[in-house]
Amino acid sequence: MRARTDDRDRLRELRAAIDRTGYYPEVVGEGVQSAVAGEQVVSFFVHHEPTFEHDEVRRHLSVVVLTPTRLVLAHTDEHTGDDLLPEPYTSTSTESIRLSAVRSVVVTRMVANPTSGPGHPAEAVMTIGWGGVSRVDLEPAGCSDPECDADHGYTGVLAPDDFSLRVSAAADGKEAVAGLLGFAESLSARTHQAPAAP
Repeated sequence: MRARTDDRDRLRELRAAIDRTGYYPEVVGEGVQSAVAGEQVVSFFVHHEPTFEHDEVRRHLSVVVLTPTRLVLAHTDEHTGDDLLPEPYTSTSTESIRLSAVRSVVVTRMVANPTSGPGHPAEAVMTIGWGGVSRVDLEPAGCSDPECDADHGYTGVLAPDDFSLRVSAAADGKEAVAGLLGFAESLSARTHQAPAAP
């Protein structure tokens, strides 16, 4: 779904997108609607992907929703039965983040044949950071002396990595790539406008 500038509530569009996945739409819809808690749906993105577990295919659905005040993330997975729940079941986890807490929205676009001029991205990755999870990338530190063999310890980068979503035109379709980019644009605009956290 592309970013839009009007203030229309998109809850019905969100429910229709969840229904189109065919992945337990009543269960997913109820979980998402409960997390949205009556707020207006400004923008959303729904991503359905299979995961492979041994010789079985399991499905996973991510739903990201932007409201005027929050970012809502919902993940639904299916599971085989276990000791506690012998029947196959789904688990839906939701998280709500105040827009004022979002620290970064990182978007990476992969465009094939860039020498041919601007084109539609073949893939897109959106990473959102709000300080809940961070990633440390370490590498050995060195100095400018090529003869030096001293141990200079390590140097690294601490990067927020709370949520990341990747889509490709080949696997998900051009519309999915455009939809993710549109959602990221809407989120970036809203977090820019959000007041600072107290």
